[in-house]
Amino acid sequence: MINFSLEDIEFIKILATSDATILQAGMNDATRKRLDEQVGMILREYYHENTRNLGTKYTEKLLECGITEDDGKAAIACARRLGIDIS
Repeated sequence: MINFSLEDIEFIKILATSDATILQAGMNDATRKRLDEQVGMILREYYHENTRNLGTKYTEKLLECGITEDDGKAAIACARRLGIDIS
């Protein structure tokens, strides 16, 4: 079973609704590490599930947490602009 912390969900929501330039300016090392390791992993799995048909249930779990497909795409785009490897 996939479990996300509230902090993970909030990070994804922030990425989905924020400008990468503003986030970049306010990002410290701890935030970048969290984005790279935890949130980046979630977004990578979500991306792979949707592009490779892996069936890992990340899409379903994110929907349960209130993150739509458009939110997921926006979060991935923002994460990429911040230098987080998604693919």
